Amino acid sequence: MDRDTSSWLIPLVLAAAVGACLWYYWNNIVNQDAAPPQVSEQPPVEDSEPRIGPLHPIPGADFADQTQSDLRPLPPLNESDEYFRLELTDLFGEPVANIIVGTRIIERVVATVDNLPRGHVAERMRPVSALSSGFSVESEGGNLYAITSDSYHRYDPLVAVVSSVDANILIDLYRRYYPLFQKAYVDLGYPRGFFNDRLVEAIDDMLATPVVEEPVILIRPHVLYEFEDPDLESRSSGQKLMLRMGSDNAALIKEKLRQVREMIANDVNM
Repeated sequence: MDRDTSSWLIPLVLAAAVGACLWYYWNNIVNQDAAPPQVSEQPPVEDSEPRIGPLHPIPGADFADQTQSDLRPLPPLNESDEYFRLELTDLFGEPVANIIVGTRIIERVVATVDNLPRGHVAERMRPVSALSSGFSVESEGGNLYAITSDSYHRYDPLVAVVSSVDANILIDLYRRYYPLFQKAYVDLGYPRGFFNDRLVEAIDDMLATPVVEEPVILIRPHVLYEFEDPDLESRSSGQKLMLRMGSDNAALIKEKLRQVREMIANDVNM
């Protein structure tokens, strides 16, 4: 719990259209004295029932052809890093480009999005470099701690970036590169799956994050902080990220996620 959370920015924004993962690792650092938890990295289990087609087909994205985009030729997935980084730089600016990892950007985004509705996200798959954390708490007496307002406000600049990004431009980027996201998802272990369906699931999970009265109370049974409320502690990685940024920032992120979901989800058959 004392791991920071902001490195899922672009995929929060790419879950805000490639879903929530830059922020997760941008701030996803334990307090300086804490070691990252050990995470079991078992391969994903494919659903027993084969999927005939996507639940949420994307207009303009060819689910059958995973190597070419109908908008412009795409590089192979293993040669896409430079191209995709330039696209992200144009969209988010140089500061974001400076912290993006050098290799396997799309694969890392896909792996993070896939894990957001779960309990853990593998540290080795983060899509951006870790920055020092400003996570802070104050004692409430005994073994109880409260997340401080300063800890919430460190997200303000990042939330402002997410809120200001034009969702239409973001989705155009997502559609253009979707064949590569889909290939990375298949390579992750889902030969019958569709990445956009998983992205919609991740967004829905984050939108279901409860609004919690502040201050949020933590405990520290070992090295890492945990939510005192067992219900909050049992929540998914994505929902815990939302809780750690504070209710005001979470509300702004939810609004952007709703915009993105409306543009990538097809609920006709649901």
